[in-house]
Amino acid sequence: MEFFRIKRDIPFMRHALAFNVISLVTFLLAVFFLATRGLNLGVDFRGGTVIEVTYSHAVDFNRVRAAIDKLHLGEYSAQSFGRSDTALIRLPLKEGTSSAALSERVMAELRADDPSATQQRVEFVGPQVGRELYENGALALLLVCLGIVAYLAMRFEWRFAVAAIVANMHDVIIILGFFAAFQWEFSLPVLAAILAVLGYSVNESVVIADRIRENFRKMRKASVPTVIDNAITSTLSRTIITHGSTLMMVLSIFFFGGETLHYFSLALAIGICFGIYSSALVMATLVMWMGVSRDDLVKPERKGGPAGEKILP
Repeated sequence: MEFFRIKRDIPFMRHALAFNVISLVTFLLAVFFLATRGLNLGVDFRGGTVIEVTYSHAVDFNRVRAAIDKLHLGEYSAQSFGRSDTALIRLPLKEGTSSAALSERVMAELRADDPSATQQRVEFVGPQVGRELYENGALALLLVCLGIVAYLAMRFEWRFAVAAIVANMHDVIIILGFFAAFQWEFSLPVLAAILAVLGYSVNESVVIADRIRENFRKMRKASVPTVIDNAITSTLSRTIITHGSTLMMVLSIFFFGGETLHYFSLALAIGICFGIYSSALVMATLVMWMGVSRDDLVKPERKGGPAGEKILP
């Protein structure tokens, strides 16, 4: 489905160097902030106290957060857990305060605000568990990247695999750079958003790569930049519809999803925007610079009998 069709190809590859200089500068800034400021890891990674609280009615998280804010405990999270009347509260580690004492202070404040608040369980998540989650998250990112490389190398050609993984890691590092620069909390939902962005971005790369391969079959006398420009231009309508619809949904979660989904949707929004850019202007440019040609993607067709075969160019 297309809402519009661009009749003349947009010369993206003519400005390939400028686009990639912008990408390189953005990437280096992200690396700089990651190296100097680091990620503001949430309770999931640093460890802390987890409290499950039930109410006799649906949880009003504005009241819950207002009550906990009075204790000045630093960064914490409060979210729905399973049912509308259950809240899961994650509190950071506090030096000199045990998990039991911390939970008692919180529950006293919550009961003072609403007597129906009942503590169901208290768990202490140590720093070692948080470190394991951090390492497992990094391993998940690595395995996803390896899977992407293997898939694209088998379906297309190794140049597409290398270019796509560079473009996808470009997106991941830039998302992490935003979180480091502004010291937004990096939690498990944010990690899930980054993994989702990887899959979303590689899908766009596959669409463009497939159109490039198709163009090599149809546009036999066209130059490589012309083939790539046509591939990006012809998929532009689909890109705007698909990514525009997804971004609208993510922004609705960002504005109306509450505090729990705030950074999750923010990471997705950043990833979608940069995913479009990297798939069309970073991946395709790198493929061109690495010297892809028609012979790499289109198998020569053979015509004739066993005695005399004719190879069609």
